[in-house]
Amino acid sequence: MNHRIKTRSPRATQRGRRLQRGAAAVEFALIAPLLFLLLFVAMDFCISLWVNLTMQYAVREGARYAVTGQSNLDPNASSQQRYLAVIQEIRNSSMGLYNMVSPTYTITVNGSTKNYATQGAYSGSMFGNAGDIIVLQVNCTWPLLTPLARPFFANGAYTFSVAATMRNEGF
Repeated sequence: MNHRIKTRSPRATQRGRRLQRGAAAVEFALIAPLLFLLLFVAMDFCISLWVNLTMQYAVREGARYAVTGQSNLDPNASSQQRYLAVIQEIRNSSMGLYNMVSPTYTITVNGSTKNYATQGAYSGSMFGNAGDIIVLQVNCTWPLLTPLARPFFANGAYTFSVAATMRNEGF
């Protein structure tokens, strides 16, 4: 029995390498669009969750400020309003995302709910009086960056709602 191992000649090996030259570049060119799409969708998803958590923090801080009855954060120093001060606290705590999420407010005071979609709709009593239980809910819309993810969301944006419930202090 002859147990001879066949080996390729150096010339055949070089010819095989020449035929394979560029194959990796072609394979990458075929796979790269799918890889980058998945990467961008994952990044879009993570950013959306980060925005949600940031706005949840901002609303919680706004509610904590609201229950104190203060109004010193209102930018209008001559005639400070409590509701403008609470909105300013939410804006300050939102890390610059406030204007990007197009917030609308739903305020529940002792079980009575009112929606506030525009600046002119706000009123001085929207956060209740001392001892009232308030629920501050903010509805937000975050535009998605990845075009192929947009059809899966209404209007191509991630819509979410964050809320905080607290009892007003005796102010």
